[in-house]
Amino acid sequence: MSSVMREDWLEVELQDVFETVTGNTPSKKEIDNYGQEIPFIKPPDITNSAIKSISEYLSNKGKLKARVLPSNSVLITCIGNLGRVGFNKDEVAFNQQINAILPTGFIDFKFTFYQAQSGSFRNQLESLSTSTTVALVNKSSFNSVRIKLAPLPIQRAIVSKIEALFSDLDNGIANFKTAQAQLKIYRQAVLKKAFEGKLSELGKVGLKDDRIIEEEILKSNNPKNPNSDNLPKGWKWVKLGEVIEKPKYGTSKKCDYNNGNVGVLRIPNISNGYIDDSDLKFAEFSSAEISDYSLNEGDILTIRSNGSVDLVGKCALIKKSDVKYLYAGYLIRLRPIKDFLNSSYLLYLMFSVALRVQIESFAKSTSGVNNINSGELSNLIIPIPPTIAEQTQIVQEIESRLSVCDKVEQSISESLIKAEALRQSILKKAFEGKLLSEAEIEQCKKEADYEPASGLLTRIERSRNEKIKAEKLAKEQEQKKATTKKKSKK
Repeated sequence: MSSVMREDWLEVELQDVFETVTGNTPSKKEIDNYGQEIPFIKPPDITNSAIKSISEYLSNKGKLKARVLPSNSVLITCIGNLGRVGFNKDEVAFNQQINAILPTGFIDFKFTFYQAQSGSFRNQLESLSTSTTVALVNKSSFNSVRIKLAPLPIQRAIVSKIEALFSDLDNGIANFKTAQAQLKIYRQAVLKKAFEGKLSELGKVGLKDDRIIEEEILKSNNPKNPNSDNLPKGWKWVKLGEVIEKPKYGTSKKCDYNNGNVGVLRIPNISNGYIDDSDLKFAEFSSAEISDYSLNEGDILTIRSNGSVDLVGKCALIKKSDVKYLYAGYLIRLRPIKDFLNSSYLLYLMFSVALRVQIESFAKSTSGVNNINSGELSNLIIPIPPTIAEQTQIVQEIESRLSVCDKVEQSISESLIKAEALRQSILKKAFEGKLLSEAEIEQCKKEADYEPASGLLTRIERSRNEKIKAEKLAKEQEQKKATTKKKSKK
């Protein structure tokens, strides 16, 4: 079925104009299905661009058992994270979480590729999803997605204009991301100088010198064999266990969202140095258990176990509003001895490269789960100024600098959100027929292959019917040959 849109345009279903296919996965039990012969595309390889980064390949044997796509097919994720789009420059195989639109000579494949990224296309996928747990759009539903069909010269002009506009947009986004990376380096430079007692020197190094800062950070002294000569007078290197109470593991009691008298902090609640209690689970605890797993203002919770080593040792400072909660078993409570260690000073120390190097050297594992235990945390080597007052002053110096970074980063994040909104606005205009000027449309009409979308649709249907007839004839001839061969054997 089709309906008239802008002059010479039509709205059609995918199945009206395309052949679509769903991928499959050759058996993992047969190891020789996998090799280096043909890329095997999975959803993480699809990133709204040409497919470049490929994590797995099939062998020639595996290729025979897979669905193989010709170049310039459009691949769309249809299970889980719906609507990520890519296209292949070379022949590829792909798995069952992806539906693909095969190329046709009647439609510019990039016209389809960009249209599949539009809000309209994505919204249709979400409305067609058949599951409440993992989003799923099967091939039959996928075929019913409605798209806009324009004359071929219009398609080419729209693709060209989208790519020109996206090029400028992508350059701006790249600059924002470069600035984000520089801020990350600058943050580490602040921490490095702070814990060397040299924060006043930081003013000599600007953001434009981020490469120099990064080199300084990476050339830090081995944190397991610190050289006390590098510290200011009165400072010393100590083991963390000397300036905190004995680290305490959290409760192993099962928690859920609906039952219990006390909120329990878990790994998802550890966020950027502070507690985020927006996703909280609960459990029933006795007064003795509440006392055992209680939190005080100034405690620090750290993640002790995770599949990602980057998250092991990630910390959050407990504020007054957080002490009503207990904490779960994958977290460890660090409680600074107040006369020796400022809690915020320890928090920033745990974010520093020097401490991250130590934590990751303890935690890294080939088993897939990375862990750091209370003894290893206690053995972390840290630099300590002689007085709490000096630690407090250093924290204030750190925070005054990092607050500037926070404001800049917030501005960058807002700009990136606006950039994505602009991208969607461009796509919306493109597929409403509003991106090209009237002069550009008139120029398209002068091209030799210009014809209304209705003419394209007629030619697509004719081509499809001819293909069906050819396939039917080939099948009949094959059957005839088989019958003749069988009779001759008699």
